[in-house]
Amino acid sequence: MFRELIQFYSERSDFFLPLILEHLQISMIAIIIATIIGISVGIFIAENKKTSPIILGIVSFLYTIPSISMLGFLIPITGIGNKSAIIALSIYALLPIIRNTYTGIQGVDKDILEAAKGMGSTRFQILLKIKLPLAFPVILSGFKNMTVMTIALAGIASFIGAGGLGVAIYRGITTNNITMTIAGSLAVAILAFLADFLIGIFERYIQNRHHSQKQKKRVVTALLVVVIVFSASLFYVPHQGKMVHIATKPMTEEFIIGEMMKLLIEDRTDIQVEMTKGVGGGTSNIHPAMVKGDFDIYPEYTGTSWSFVLKETTISDEETLYKQLVSQYEQQYQLTWLGLYGFNNTYGIAVTKQLADRYHLKTYSDLASISSQLIFGSEYDFYERDDGYNAMANANDFHFKKTVDLDIGLKYDALKKGEVDAIIAFTTDGQLSDSQIVLLEDDHHYFENYYAGTVIRQETLEKYPELKSVLMLLNNQISEQEMAKMNYQVETEKQNETAVAKAFLVKQGLLEESK
Repeated sequence: MFRELIQFYSERSDFFLPLILEHLQISMIAIIIATIIGISVGIFIAENKKTSPIILGIVSFLYTIPSISMLGFLIPITGIGNKSAIIALSIYALLPIIRNTYTGIQGVDKDILEAAKGMGSTRFQILLKIKLPLAFPVILSGFKNMTVMTIALAGIASFIGAGGLGVAIYRGITTNNITMTIAGSLAVAILAFLADFLIGIFERYIQNRHHSQKQKKRVVTALLVVVIVFSASLFYVPHQGKMVHIATKPMTEEFIIGEMMKLLIEDRTDIQVEMTKGVGGGTSNIHPAMVKGDFDIYPEYTGTSWSFVLKETTISDEETLYKQLVSQYEQQYQLTWLGLYGFNNTYGIAVTKQLADRYHLKTYSDLASISSQLIFGSEYDFYERDDGYNAMANANDFHFKKTVDLDIGLKYDALKKGEVDAIIAFTTDGQLSDSQIVLLEDDHHYFENYYAGTVIRQETLEKYPELKSVLMLLNNQISEQEMAKMNYQVETEKQNETAVAKAFLVKQGLLEESK
């Protein structure tokens, strides 16, 4: 494994180095914000003790909110991306710095304070010249804990389309790439350890009496300048020409399709493409971001748009449904559907071959007869969809004894290990090629069709009309078998999704091999 990690870091350095820098930038900005607010609030409650129980209680309550929930609360207000991630991280970082500032100031010897008052020092002078310097070691200890925690927690930011090493972790889980997941996790751990180590060195330097106060002030000032400049560079956007932003759901095939669109756009136009892969929550987060203008293009599925976005229940023939879908998207959301790729990635139910053989399972009806003995697993959003778990269970008379929420990248692993007995699958999943996995027949024809296609903002299309002909190159180009094969190449053979996408485009004559 160690050799694999070294090789992975070497081969994918162009992927990892920007993530490390962005991870540090996001963390540092949150740390700076939390430090300024935290020390200010800590001083305030220390000087106004009656407010301390209320403020510390509020901050402690915020600290108990799960990070995923916090990000979910922020999305409707501040949208997805780095902004929401920084706000969430800053909120979580407040408690240790506020508490340590308050504790440090309260711990200053009362006799020293009385002596200062007797010498005629003002309240502000006592705070600035006595309380804060004496409380500094305690404040610095809280700062160190807060820094390490923030760097570690920043990995969750990728769930809402922010950058950092969480991108590698989440993408590794989604594509069943254990090496990428471990590489991302190890990088986060190393950054947190280095931060703890360096702050420890700084702490010892400041407490060393051999260094003059002037030297210490110079070191502190220099460090602050470096941190602020490095963090501010996250907001620096160099002058760019034409640019579009593509988003994808946390699915292997969407990673691949996103790369196809990027390759075609940059090959056939002078438009640059920014990619945000694996946005947590899928359609529930990407669609509002598209309407808002945070994203320009993303791959979507007709069934999801019809049922989940438009809340339609009546299913007509495919041609009529697609026409109505296109019309309603343009009228309600100013979004345009640009063709369909050709494959139908609908839902299905998968079990292990061992279970299918034991109970002679071939259809959903067969599964219903023994469902009360089985555990069912699926990704989180399937349980909340109108056409999801409850509707499926009612339509097929399923009565599973237990349901489990699983990340999309972990469900096949959980199935093979026996942690669940049946899972929701996508019919183009690469892991369905495994001979030990059986996809049951939907004999009740419950699941509708989910044809994949491109959704683009009308405003983007008006700005860059050349995108229409480029994106339409993918129309009817990918079959279910071809999509499943590409998913298998990424998930099982561990090929890079960019290379897989490029090879397919070359094969179809849509891209020159040298590109």
